[in-house]
Order: sequence, then C-alpha cells, then structure tokens
Amino acid sequence: MTTRALLTVEEYLGELLTDLLEGAGPITETEDLPLGQALGRVLAEPVRAVSDVPAFANSAMDGYAVRQADVATVPASLQVVGDVAAGSADDPALEPGQCVRIMTGAPVPAAADTIVPVELTDGGTDVVTITEAPEAGRHVRGAGEDVSAGDVIADAGTTVTGRVLGSIAAAGTGTVTVRRRPVVAVAATGDELVSPGGRLGRGQIFESNGTHLAATLTELGATVSHAVVLADDAADFAAGLDTIASGADLVLLTGGVSVGAFDVSRIVLERSGRGVFRHVRMQPGKPQGWARWNGVPVLAFPGNPVSTAISFEVFGRPVIDHLLGREQPDGPTTAVAATGWRSPAGRRQFVPVALTSDESGRLLAAPTHRRGSASHMVTSLAGAHAVAIVPEDTDEVTGGDLVQIRSL
Repeated sequence: MTTRALLTVEEYLGELLTDLLEGAGPITETEDLPLGQALGRVLAEPVRAVSDVPAFANSAMDGYAVRQADVATVPASLQVVGDVAAGSADDPALEPGQCVRIMTGAPVPAAADTIVPVELTDGGTDVVTITEAPEAGRHVRGAGEDVSAGDVIADAGTTVTGRVLGSIAAAGTGTVTVRRRPVVAVAATGDELVSPGGRLGRGQIFESNGTHLAATLTELGATVSHAVVLADDAADFAAGLDTIASGADLVLLTGGVSVGAFDVSRIVLERSGRGVFRHVRMQPGKPQGWARWNGVPVLAFPGNPVSTAISFEVFGRPVIDHLLGREQPDGPTTAVAATGWRSPAGRRQFVPVALTSDESGRLLAAPTHRRGSASHMVTSLAGAHAVAIVPEDTDEVTGGDLVQIRSL
C-alpha cells in the first residue's frame, strides 16, 4: 500500500538511518593497508604517533647554532667550529665563543640553545659576526613540539586524504586499519533509456543517472558491484533486482518512484519488498522511497537527473557515510546570491550553483542554469561547485541575499 506521508528532509533522513538500515553499519569488517593504498578509505581505528614529532630538537632556519649567552651583546664574533646539515648525526661540542653553522631541519647541538638566522650575520665560515641576536630558544623546534609518541593523529571515521596521509607518515606509521568498502549496486529504470554512444529512437533518452551515481559512489569509497538498466516490466525488474542485490550492502534505484501507472520501482517494491514511499518537502526530489529486498536496503530516487543528483547528496551520501562510520562533514556555509530566482513556498529548494568571488572577496553563488533547479536540466550539474539551499518559508531569492551552500 502506497504511503505518501509528507515529511521534512530531516524526518525522511531519520527514517532512512533508523528504519531502512535497521541497525546496519557501520561496517565491521576491516583490513590493514600500507599508506600507499589507503587514499580515500575510512579509518576503522585511531592512528597514533609512533614517535615524537619532531623526533629531535632541530633548526627552523639556515644559520648558526649558538649559546645565547655568547650573543647577549652584539655585534659579537664567534668561531665557527663545524657544520651540521639535515640528516647529520653529529653533535659538535661548543666552548664559550664558539658556534656551528646549521641548516634547516638539522639536529641542534646539545650545547646550543638558540639559532641565529644567516640574515642576521655576515655569513662567515671561519669566524662569523652576529649583528642581531634573537631571544634564547628562538628558531629551535623542540622534540615533540608537534605531537608526542602515542598521541592520536587521526581518529576512527576519518577519511584518508593526502593531508591525512602526510600527517600519519610524519608520525611514523606505515600501515592503517580501514573499514571494508561498502558494496553498492546501482540500477536506472526505464525502457526509454539508451546507453551513451548509442542511437536514440523516438521517446528515448541517454542514460546518465547510473553513470553519475556509480562514479560518485566510487569517489566516496564504495565498491560498485553493478551499474545496470532495469526494464519497466515488473517480472524482469524483480529478477534483475534479485541479481544485483545479491552480495550488496545497499541498492540505489533511480526512476519509477512516483504515482504513475508504469512506475515500476514503486509497483514492485510495494508488492514484494514492503516499499515505503514518501513525499518530502524539497525541490527537486519530492517523491522518495525505500525498501528492503531480500534483506538488502534499497534507496529509490526519482528519475529526473537533477532530482537524482540532489537526492543522493541529501539522502544517499549520509547513508554511505553511516555504513562507513565516516565522521560527518561540516554543515553548510554561506555565499551571496549573484542573481535572484524563485523558490516554491513550503519546500526546501536545492539549486546547483557555480561559485565565484567579487572584488571585495565575497563568495558569490549563481545558478548554473537559467531555470534554477529544474529537475531535468542535467547539464546544470557539470558546472556546479555546490548547491544553494533555500528554506521552506522563502519563495524568492534576491540578488545580494545571503544563502546557505553545500559543496558537491
């Protein structure tokens, strides 16, 4: 039986994370990977520093390692008794009136307490004249100044980016424990769909939703097991769903979720999968649905391409994050509307926008299509950096208004 409760975005997302997933996730299976294979994965365990960072006191500047007492009065001339380069294990002794020439990153001699940058000297190699002296301890990076051995570098739930990898490597860890990738099957529905590169007949369109979703899922760290087109015939649809659901953690469907007589996703899921279909107070993406097929969670999105894209950003991405135990990203930020547009009262509007800056550095958001968020305007997605989010109680955005944006 069709259920067409009218829900807010938050109410429907809450329903997905509780009723649809029924306690599923985060995924418990893990694997240990060397850093070179961990990019894009989600940490299952915290990563701790193996050693202090820095591991030893080192110089922050090219210059001279001195005892500050020897340069308390300047100008001061000191005897240069050695050189210490980065990577050197030397620890030259210093007598009063002596110093060593030192390079950035090199270990500071135990007898020295201050680094004088070369710019504050005459650059001498046998005897150097110090023309200006920094305070004691200046330009010395202390051992453990960044982190100490055992400190957490990255928490469980962190996505391993290049920046995270660099921090983990600097702390001495060569292997990390990550969650297994969720296995997701994708199916676009409709007899009208033709693979890109084919020839269109009357009433046909090129399939794009499955391509978009499969690529986005891969970017998010999922494994796409199937990316197929299912026919509008109910029996064939059900058989295809049996195939792609096998071994999957999640199935994403696009198309056929509304109230039309041939909306096969709704018809089959209601009949055999105890499907739940809602209207959500959003535009685009009002019709939504979910079910469990052979025990596998199924998310059903509307088929218009912008509706599919927005539905995935608002509902699909949080479900994937839940399965991965991924830390939630920061909430929306704001930008200035570069132009005005209309918004449907009573529905939260999501508009693909391009971001630029004006002369004063303000972030500007402009719809990527002249018709704003029309659900079939698929090419508006290619130039979009973000979506602008217009509240339900707003029916018009005026150029210069502050609007919420969420990065894509």
